[in-house]
Amino acid sequence: MPKRLLDQVLIIDIEATCWEGPPPDGQENEIIEIGLCLLEVATRQRHSKRSILVRPEHSTVSPFCTQLTGLTQKQVEGGISFPEACTLLQDEYYAQQRVWASYGDADRLYFERQCRQRQIAYPFGPKHLNIKTLFALQHALTREVGMARALQIQQIALEGIHHSGADDAWNIAALFAALLQKEPTNPGKLP
Repeated sequence: MPKRLLDQVLIIDIEATCWEGPPPDGQENEIIEIGLCLLEVATRQRHSKRSILVRPEHSTVSPFCTQLTGLTQKQVEGGISFPEACTLLQDEYYAQQRVWASYGDADRLYFERQCRQRQIAYPFGPKHLNIKTLFALQHALTREVGMARALQIQQIALEGIHHSGADDAWNIAALFAALLQKEPTNPGKLP
C-alpha cells in the first residue's frame, strides 16, 4: 500500500454532459471537465488550479449544457480521453495517495460509475471528504446547501464562474480552508 500523503487535499469538481430533461436516446451523462486544485493543509493556501477537459464517448454537449457550464462540443472534443484523465490524476496529483474532496457525493459517484462502466481503475484512494456535509454540520444547518449559498453563509466571494469545474474547485477549496481554521493543539505531532 502506498504511503498516504496528508500535506495537501485534492479538491475536485466535475462537470458532465446534461440536458434540460432526460438524456436523448443512446446518450448518457459523462464527465467532460475535471476541475481541481490543491489545498495545503498546514497553511490553508490554495494552488494548482486546473481544468482538464475530457472527451465524451457516448454523449454530446447540449445547448443547455453549454449555457450551464460554458463548455462547447468543440472544446471537449479537444480534450483527453477519460482513461487518460484518470492516469493524469494518479501520475501528476497522486490521487491514489491523497485525501480528496468534493462538494457533495455526486462527483465521487460519477467517477465510480464511469470507471465501472468503462472498466477503468478508479483513480482515487479510499479517503473522500464530502465538504457539503461537513459544511452543514459545522454550521449546524438543518439541511445541506449548494456551494454558492455556502459561500454566502461563510462570507466568501465566489471567484470565477459557477459551474466551471476549475472555478468551482477553487471556491470549494476556500470553503474547506475556512472549515480548517481551528489551529491544531500540537501541529505535526502525534500524541
